[in-house]
Amino acid sequence: MTKDNNHSNNTPPNQPSHNVQSNQILSIIFKATTKIDLLTEHIGRFVSWFSLLLMLSIFLVVLLRYIFNIGSIALQESAHYIHSFIFLTASGYALKHNAHVRVDILYRKMSKKRQALIDALGSLFLLLPVCFFIAIMSWDYVGNSWQVLEGSNEPGGIPGVFLLKSLILAMCFVFILQGFAELFRSILILADAWNYQHKTGVNV
Repeated sequence: MTKDNNHSNNTPPNQPSHNVQSNQILSIIFKATTKIDLLTEHIGRFVSWFSLLLMLSIFLVVLLRYIFNIGSIALQESAHYIHSFIFLTASGYALKHNAHVRVDILYRKMSKKRQALIDALGSLFLLLPVCFFIAIMSWDYVGNSWQVLEGSNEPGGIPGVFLLKSLILAMCFVFILQGFAELFRSILILADAWNYQHKTGVNV
């Protein structure tokens, strides 16, 4: 009479190597996404303080012009510089917090996975290609401005137009960076890994 050894089959089988590799890849993607999100958050919070500086510069322009009858081209231009700096360098922060204008009549009624699929396709075929295109097309434009250290055309203006134009490339950088984060996040949601990675407490 033979003894049944089938109880040994109750031992859970080893996890397939391809599943382990997939989990490792998803973990790397999650860590990259959270690190980019953290960097974008720091940039956005830093840039937000310049809103106070913008308000102050505009206040001084109005005060000097209409109360003391004093005009300052440099002060007026400084408001344009600060506004451009805020608007362009905080664009990635706005993308992270979904603050850009979007038509979501159909999108908001979709499931999380369908939203993630649309976000992934949008990032891959619209956002990232457009940002790379703008960066490539603006490279010589910004470079030529740096070669001559382009300044203001107005007498007494700020001699830093080359810095102002450089913000175009800064915008592309933060957009591309956060664009990859949004793409990675969508991939994780589609793979049912986003919430899981949060629950497992991956160190960032």
